Amino acid sequence: MEFLIVCPLAFIAGFVDSIAGGGGLISLPAFFFAGLPVHNALATNKLASTMGTAIATIRYAINGYMVKTFVIVGVICGLTGSWCGSNLALIAEDTIIMVIMLIALPFIAFFVLKTKNLDAFSAEPLPMRKALVITAAIALAVGVYDGFYGPGTGTFLMLLLPALAHQDVRTAAGTTKAINLSTNAAALVVFMVNGAVLLPLGLAAGVFNIAGNYIGAGKFTKAGASIVRPIMLVVLVLFAAKLVFDLFM
Repeated sequence: MEFLIVCPLAFIAGFVDSIAGGGGLISLPAFFFAGLPVHNALATNKLASTMGTAIATIRYAINGYMVKTFVIVGVICGLTGSWCGSNLALIAEDTIIMVIMLIALPFIAFFVLKTKNLDAFSAEPLPMRKALVITAAIALAVGVYDGFYGPGTGTFLMLLLPALAHQDVRTAAGTTKAINLSTNAAALVVFMVNGAVLLPLGLAAGVFNIAGNYIGAGKFTKAGASIVRPIMLVVLVLFAAKLVFDLFM
């Protein structure tokens, strides 16, 4: 029964995650619905999502969407931010950031609705040094958020990198996937060392997640920026629902 619940949703999560981020908003609840304890659900979901993200990352790299300087800076700052956020989570209430995000989400959704084409920002590219500094700041800030709370990390990167660093959507997708893969892998190592991952279920879900990521990355390659916006709006709605549930249930 666990496999029947988790695997189809892991496929959908992989598809969504490869295009606009936020796949964990779909896959993680699936593990809870299947009856896994919280720590096992988090750990096993991390295995599946890391497997899927690795495939999407490889496919984006093969298609030339990764600019080495953006990727290196993004990964270093993302990991640093995630480490800081994880430590911050030990001493602070996550309710604070949940309330902030719930207030911010309508404005984020309005921006996505208003911006019909995220690629429009790249029509006026920034000087490389300035773009790198902004990319580093985004990766650090979102990394802190990822370590502290986490849901929607990929979506925020996919939104901020084009809007602020003026990366085209394909380059932003490559940078996002590299950052996500590195932070996921780091967390997975911790879970594996502590024996929290249920390997049979995690590997099966990972195979379905890989399939979703592979198909989604192919769809992104064909449709580009046009497919990002509607899926991003779906993810934002799911994120808002999760925030409300976590805060009031």
